[in-house]
Amino acid sequence: MDILLGLLTLPLYALVLWPLVVASRRVLGVRIGAVRALCGAAFGWLVAGGIGQTFPVSLLHNGGAAIGLLIPLAGSAFLATLIFLFVAELALPGGFRPRSLRAKVRRARRYSRISRIALKHGLGRSLAGRREPGVRHAKLARSLRLTLEEGGVTFVKLGQLLSTRADLLPPVFVDELAKLQDRVAPAKADAVWAVLTEELGGSPDDVFAEFDPEPLAAASVAQVYRARLRGGEDVVVKVQRPGAREQAERDIDILRRVAAALEERADWARSLGVAELADGFAEALTEELDFTIEARNIAAVAATSCPDVALPSVHKALSTERVLVMSRLDGQPLDKAPEADRKRLARSLLRCLLDQVMIGGVFHADPHPGNLMLLSDGRLGLLDFGSVGRLDAGLRGGLQNLVLALDRGDPAALRDGLLEIVDRTGDIDTQRLDRALGALVARHFGPGRSPGLDLFTSLFRVVADFRLSVPPPVAAVFRALATVEGTLSALDPAFDVLAESRAFAAEQVGARLRPDSLRHTALTEAMALLPVLRRLPRRVDRIGAALEEGRLSVNVRLFSDERDRDVVTTLVHEVLLAFVGAATGLMAVLLLAGDGGPRVVADLTLHQVFGYNLLVISALVGSRLLFVVFRRSGRRSRSAR
Repeated sequence: MDILLGLLTLPLYALVLWPLVVASRRVLGVRIGAVRALCGAAFGWLVAGGIGQTFPVSLLHNGGAAIGLLIPLAGSAFLATLIFLFVAELALPGGFRPRSLRAKVRRARRYSRISRIALKHGLGRSLAGRREPGVRHAKLARSLRLTLEEGGVTFVKLGQLLSTRADLLPPVFVDELAKLQDRVAPAKADAVWAVLTEELGGSPDDVFAEFDPEPLAAASVAQVYRARLRGGEDVVVKVQRPGAREQAERDIDILRRVAAALEERADWARSLGVAELADGFAEALTEELDFTIEARNIAAVAATSCPDVALPSVHKALSTERVLVMSRLDGQPLDKAPEADRKRLARSLLRCLLDQVMIGGVFHADPHPGNLMLLSDGRLGLLDFGSVGRLDAGLRGGLQNLVLALDRGDPAALRDGLLEIVDRTGDIDTQRLDRALGALVARHFGPGRSPGLDLFTSLFRVVADFRLSVPPPVAAVFRALATVEGTLSALDPAFDVLAESRAFAAEQVGARLRPDSLRHTALTEAMALLPVLRRLPRRVDRIGAALEEGRLSVNVRLFSDERDRDVVTTLVHEVLLAFVGAATGLMAVLLLAGDGGPRVVADLTLHQVFGYNLLVISALVGSRLLFVVFRRSGRRSRSAR
C-alpha cells in the first residue's frame, strides 16, 4: 500500500519540480537532460527546505516577511540546482549514458596500456613536455620506435607515416621510424569466414565457385584470398580483419587526445603541428577501413594511369565496406624481374607516378615493392589502393612550378613555387627565405655539382626552419616520392631518379609550348575573360557618370557575415550579464552592510531583505556565465580531439 501511495505521488513531485527544471534550462541557455534536470531540481528544493528551517517560526508567520523571504528561498533552490548541474557537468560531460561509459572504460584501459608502454621505453618526460638533460635524439627516436611498434598496428602505421615526413622530423627520427614493419599474423579462419558470410549475404562456398581458405597475404587492416567466380574468372578477395575498425577507432581517439595534450604542454609539439598531423592520419586510416572508398580510388587512378602499368578491376556487385573483390593480376614479385628489364620498369613506374601527380591529380600514395608485381606480359601491376592522394589544380600547378624551378636552379622561382604549395602559419621573412633558397641552389647546382635526392632533404629542412605548414595532399606526394625512391633503388640501384624526373618535367614544358597547346590555352583564357570584357565598358561608363555628378561612393557593410554578428551578439550579451551580476552583487553588499530601512522583524530590515534578493540574483547570473563558458570550452576541447 505504501509503495502504491508512493507511485501515485510521483506525478505530484514531478509537477512541483518541473517549474525549476524549466527555469534552470532557460537561465543556463543550454540543453540539459530531463533526468539530470529533475535530480538538480530535487536537490535545490531540499537545500531550500533546509534553509527555511533555520528561520524563526515568528518570521514565517509574519505574512509580509514570508513574502519578502520567498525570493531568497526560491533563489536558493534555484542556485543549488545550478550548482548541482554545474558539478554534474564537470563529472559527466553531456550526461550519463551507459554505452558511452562503457566506451570510456575501454578507452581508459587502452590508454593505460599505451601509457605503460611509453613509460617502459622512457618516453614519460618527453610526453610531459620536458627533455632529460643529455638525452640524444638517437635514443629518443629509438624509444619512440619501440613504443609505436609495441603499441599495435595503428601506431605502427602512424610511425610509417612519420618516417616519410622529412619536412617535420630530424633525419635520425626518419631513419629510425623507417625500420618499422607491419608484421601481423593471419586472423582466425572462423572469424574471417563470419565476416565474409555477413558481408556477402551467404557462405563464400555459395557465392564463389572456388575459395581458397589460406590467405595470400595478411596485413594489419585486411587479408587477401584467392577465389574464382561462377563465371570462371580468377579473382582476389580482400577481407577486413575482424575487429580492425573498432580497434582503429579507439586508437585514433587516443591519438587525438594525446596530440591535443602534447600541443598544450610541449613547444616541440606545437611547432610540428601534431594535432593536425593526427587528424590527417585519422582521416587516411578511416578511409583505408572503408573498401568502397578503395574501389572508387581504383577507378580514379585507372582514369589517369599510363598504359605501361596495369590496375585490377573491381566487381562492385560483390564488394562492400569490409569485402573487396577484384580481378587477379597474374605475375610475380618485383625482385624476380630480369636484369635487362629493370631499367625500363623503373622508368615506367616513375613516369607513371609523376603523370598521376602532375597531370591527373590522383595518385597511388604507397608504391612500395609489396604493392607492385611484374605481370606475364612485361608490364607492372599496381595493387592496394587504400592510400590514394588527390591534388587540386592549384597544388598541381605549384608542384609543376617547383619542379621547373629546381630544374633551372632559380631561387626566386623556387620561392614562388614553394609558397604556392605550403600554408603560411605566420609572417614570413621573405628576404631571409630567398637567402636560404639561394644557398640551397648554390650548394646543389654549383659548378661541377650534380643534384641528387639530398636536394629534397635540404628543401624539407628549409620548410621546417621557416615554420611552413605542408598541406596533407602535398605531404602525401612527398610520401609517395620517398616510397617510390626506395622501390626504384631496389629495382635498379643505378637508376637516376632526379635525371629522369627532370626529363619528365622538360617534356611537360615542351608539351605546353607546342603550337596546339598554346592555341588551346589562349582560347580557354579568352573564353573565360570574354564575359568580363563585355561588361567592362558599361561599368566604366557608370563609374565615370557617378564621378562627374558627385555621386561616387563606397559602401562597406560591416558584419555582413552572420557568424560575425553572432560573435558580437554573444559578446555583448555576456558583457551585459557580467555587468548586471556585478552591479546586483555590489548593491547587495551595500544593503546588507547597513542597518537602515524599516524593520520587518527584530533582526531583519527591509534593506537586508532586498540585499538577500539581489545577492541571489547576482549568484544566478554568475552561475549562468560560468556554465556557458564551461560548456563552450568543453565543446572546443572535444572538437580539438
